Amino acid sequence: MRTFVDISVPLMSGIASDPPGFTPEITYLDHQDTAGDVVSFFPGAKKEDLPDGEGWALEWVRMTTHCGTHLDAPYHYASTMDGGQRAITIDEVPLEWCLQPGVKLDFRHLPDGYVVTPGDIDAELARIGHTLSPLEIVVVNTSAGVRYGEPDYVSKGCGVGRAATLHLLEQGVRVTGTDAWSWDAPFVYTAQRYAAEGDPSVIWEGHKAGRDIGYCHIEKLHNLEALPATGFQVSCFPHKVHRGSAGWTRAVAIIDTPEP
Repeated sequence: MRTFVDISVPLMSGIASDPPGFTPEITYLDHQDTAGDVVSFFPGAKKEDLPDGEGWALEWVRMTTHCGTHLDAPYHYASTMDGGQRAITIDEVPLEWCLQPGVKLDFRHLPDGYVVTPGDIDAELARIGHTLSPLEIVVVNTSAGVRYGEPDYVSKGCGVGRAATLHLLEQGVRVTGTDAWSWDAPFVYTAQRYAAEGDPSVIWEGHKAGRDIGYCHIEKLHNLEALPATGFQVSCFPHKVHRGSAGWTRAVAIIDTPEP
């Protein structure tokens, strides 16, 4: 028996899904709004010629490729990856990266702004009794997941640091994911850390690990609380945006269980 778990957020306008200036805008046109557009393709036709006088429903959307649940390409983080090679764009991401067994790390107990370390990852893997294999998709359940759309969403949850990201990549992981706004710690906390320490290496450090080893990650996942630690697959094929830094994805977890 196969169970599908939707781990994507709904793409919505008018909610705090992103920082100000980066939120999506959706204009909805219903069947009455567009009836004139439909008949304009057929000279002589009138709105009354359409069944119930209805045209088509459609939506105009203004957003970045990083709105909603999306897969980041290595090109998003830097122009190079793998120690100097050209960073691949989203239309070049290997498809085999995007359908693999998943592993969930539960970091909901970690405070907002905390930067996950390699030790944190190893401790959680030991707790769930799992050893990572190449190409497994590692998703991180943070305290941000249940706050999507709320005013504090962008500042919620922990982030994964450079050392921890490389720790995963060195074990063959090529796709990671988080239910927070960013794979890194919320910017408000990184800004405080930078102000206190004056160390520029803390800025976007998890993302920038992709300069050393190219990888993708899924941001704005949802409903990770419904997943077991292991025993599922993640499907996260991105929209094929030419030369894009990211692509929207309907991320889904697939759980196979024996028939009763």
